Order: sequence, then C-alpha cells, then structure tokens
Amino acid sequence: MTLRLPLTLDAWGSKHFRQTCKSELEQLHVHQLPLQQALRLGSHVVEKPLGAMLLTASESATHVELKVGIFFTSLIAGCSCADDPTPLEEQNEYCEMAFTIDKNTATADARLTE
Repeated sequence: MTLRLPLTLDAWGSKHFRQTCKSELEQLHVHQLPLQQALRLGSHVVEKPLGAMLLTASESATHVELKVGIFFTSLIAGCSCADDPTPLEEQNEYCEMAFTIDKNTATADARLTE
C-alpha cells in the first residue's frame, strides 16, 4: 500500500526522528495499512487508533527504510443472530511492517514482514 510520511522524512537524522515517526504512523487510519492480512486472533480490524514502535531505521541514496511494530485491535465477528454464541470481544493484535519512504516525494510503501 502506498501512503505519504512527510513528517517522518523531514525528521530523518534529527533527535526527534523516533518520536515523529511514531506519532505520524499512529495517525494513520487502520485501512491505510495491510492489517487485515496480519490478523491472528480476530476476523476484522477494528477502527481504533494504532500503536507504533520503531524497531530499525536505515537509509539508502534514495529511500529511508523502517521496520515498525504495529499494535492494533481486531474483533471476531459473528452472524449477529440472536442465538450466535460468538463473543464480541476485541483482541489485541501485533504485526511487523516494513516502510520504504522515497526521499524525493515522501511516498511510502508499507508491507508486512511476516
């Protein structure tokens, strides 16, 4: 998936990079990332704020490469029938993603690393 991370790119190399990256990633909407493919416990991603933890960061001549732990919430969705025994409990989920940020445009590709 492609998105833009201009604040993270602008902060690259500064002492505020880690916090800026975390903050910008946590502002993304859950549907901007391939989280549905990362589900382990639930069947649907819940539209709640994300949590992000920067694991590694490096750069090449043209890109900034990030590996990030993403914390999100899922739900096991039942059929909504009166006798459906499926509990509607939210599940805490985690996945690791790689972000490749283009230094010229701040566009970023996000992909699961697992």
